[in-house]
Amino acid sequence: MRAGLASLIAALLLLPVAVSAAGCRLALVLAMDVSSSVDAAEDRLQRGGMASALVSDAVAQAFFASDLPVALAVYEWSGRYNQQLILDWTLVDTQADLLRAAETVARSTRSHNDFPTAMGYGLGYGAGLLERAPSCLYKTLDMAGDGQNNEGFGPQHAYGAFPFDGVTVNGLVVNAADYEAEVGLIAFYRAEVLHGPGAFLVVANGFKDYERALRIKLERELTPPAIGMLSAPLGAG
Repeated sequence: MRAGLASLIAALLLLPVAVSAAGCRLALVLAMDVSSSVDAAEDRLQRGGMASALVSDAVAQAFFASDLPVALAVYEWSGRYNQQLILDWTLVDTQADLLRAAETVARSTRSHNDFPTAMGYGLGYGAGLLERAPSCLYKTLDMAGDGQNNEGFGPQHAYGAFPFDGVTVNGLVVNAADYEAEVGLIAFYRAEVLHGPGAFLVVANGFKDYERALRIKLERELTPPAIGMLSAPLGAG
């Protein structure tokens, strides 16, 4: 009994050391779909929507809701060899840091526009990005898209082939009725894309709704109590 109590006390004493050793509370990657199903106007909506969501009042409050900062990175993905870094790892410690990150996204232009949806490769790129992230308590990858995987291996293969231990993958479905391939897109994300503890899905009703959906998702991911809910069920936002 005493030995068990001594072990518990020792573990609790070590916990603050482990937490303080982390440079941030969350390494967050936002992945933007630039496959051929996303036209130029839709691409502008998602870049502008992401920039606006990042500096919205609720999201900004969530960024700074803890003494530990958030590390943020953004990339775009489409075909199997078509991923492009938009924002490299940035430690968001002040309002100015967040504003610069949003401005970088807003000024960015798409690198590819005529490639299919190779989601497995896109996830693999995100896993590599997280491998060189700052030391954080948690790691989250946001996978946004308007279509199912149609080139190369899919998400489940990616989770077995790339380092996703300790990584939560959330989804942002851009659900427009204009493309036949989008039938069942929400079900695909729930079954194939969501990964890790507390993973969840938010749906945007077209690219005009992208900003609203991303605001909801970011606020949920960044609010410290939500980050700690490791046993939260999968669900739609």
